[in-house]
Amino acid sequence: MAVTSKRQTIPRSLSRKTIEQIYARLAAADPEPQTELNYTNAYTLLVAVVLSAQATDKGVNKATKALFEIANTPQKMLSLGEDKVRNYIKTIGLFRTKAKNVILLSARLVDHYDGEVPGSREALESLAGVGRKTANVVLNVVFAMPTMAVDTHIFRVSNRTRMAPGRNPLEVEKALLKTLPAEYAQHAHHWLILHGRYTCLARKPRCWLCSINDLCAYREKTPPPD
Repeated sequence: MAVTSKRQTIPRSLSRKTIEQIYARLAAADPEPQTELNYTNAYTLLVAVVLSAQATDKGVNKATKALFEIANTPQKMLSLGEDKVRNYIKTIGLFRTKAKNVILLSARLVDHYDGEVPGSREALESLAGVGRKTANVVLNVVFAMPTMAVDTHIFRVSNRTRMAPGRNPLEVEKALLKTLPAEYAQHAHHWLILHGRYTCLARKPRCWLCSINDLCAYREKTPPPD
């Protein structure tokens, strides 16, 4: 007698209704999510995000605490100089390249944007060390634009849950934005980042604590620890 397999079929992607339910639950748990990078203005946020590449927010905050106390504008950063900037951020990975980029982007802000952080993607991506992800963070946090900054956490959550499966960050970003309900657009990327950072962990997701466990299409749900 043949045995019929009951193996779960993983959907290519979740339905819009399910995705809306996911955002609704994340919003209920944390209505006003914030970036965990410390900053005082648009410029220090920009610098902090540039420094956060391949580094933890905690590590960046530790390094920038003293730096931002004396250099919180492009002009002050240029006066400080690359050597001193490098010394402040030497605990961060790739600190030499990042110090150089901070000085270069500060010079461009002074020379082309009157020392102000521009509010367009094209202008932001013209700055040293600023790619699409960094630009998306600044546009969202500073200029309240509904962007999706896909980092490793969002990439993992999107593929694992099947909210927006994709082979690379840009594919995931486009897929997320395509199904993103307007009422959740402003905070969506923060919800997904924080979910990936504290619940949907890379090696061992904390499925037993997850508020969207029943909506997620991940087949190998992690059981609670003994």
